[in-house]
Amino acid sequence: MAADLYLSYPSAFLIGLLGSTHCLGMCGGISASLSMALPVGRGFRFRQSMMLLAFNFGRIGSYTLIAALIAILSTGAASQWALAGTVLRTIAGVLLIFMGLSMGQWWQGIRYVENVGAPVWRKLSPLTRRLMPINQPGQALALGALWGWLPCGLVYSTLGWAALQPSVPSAALTMFFFGLGTLPSMLATGYAANWIRGVQKHRAVRKVSGALLVLFGLWTLPLF
Repeated sequence: MAADLYLSYPSAFLIGLLGSTHCLGMCGGISASLSMALPVGRGFRFRQSMMLLAFNFGRIGSYTLIAALIAILSTGAASQWALAGTVLRTIAGVLLIFMGLSMGQWWQGIRYVENVGAPVWRKLSPLTRRLMPINQPGQALALGALWGWLPCGLVYSTLGWAALQPSVPSAALTMFFFGLGTLPSMLATGYAANWIRGVQKHRAVRKVSGALLVLFGLWTLPLF
C-alpha cells in the first residue's frame, strides 16, 4: 500500500501535465487576462507573477478541498460496502478514458459528465463577477478559488482516482499534485499565451496526450 500511495502522486502530476490542453481551454483565458489587465512598467513581471501564482494556487486549493470532501464520503462508503473500492476504481478508469478520448478529439462524451457540476457553478459564477476587475493578488486568489469549481472533465476524472486513496489526506494530496501538473501550462499561458497554445493545440500533441490518458484509464480499471 505504501508503494502504491507513493506512486500515486507523480501519476496525478502526470495526469495534470498531460491534460494541460484541456486546462488551457477552460482556465487559460482568465489566466491570460490577469496579465493583460496589469499596467506595463517597472515591476510588471513581479506583479504578473504574483497575480498568476495567486490565481492558480487558489484554483489548486479548491481542487484539494473538493478531493478531501469526496474522500470523506468515499472512505465512509468503503468501510460499509465491500464493493465500494471496485466501483470507485471503475468510475475513475472510465472517466479517464472519456477524458483521453476527448483530448485526442475522438469523442466528446466527457461533456455530459461536466454537466454534473453545472448547478454548483451557476451558484458560484456570479461571485466571480463581483471580484472584477482584479487589481490585487488577494482578489486573484479568491477568483482562482471560485474558478476551481468550474465544471471540468479532467478535474472530475482525477477526483474519481483520488477517491480511491486510503485516507482523506492522501486524496487531498493526490489532487494537489494533479493541480501542480497543470501549473506549468497555466503559468506559461499568462507569460506567453500564443506560443504555449500553439504548441499544445498541435494535433499530434493532443492525440499522444489523449492516448496516454486512455491507457492510464484502462490500467485503473479493476480488470488490470
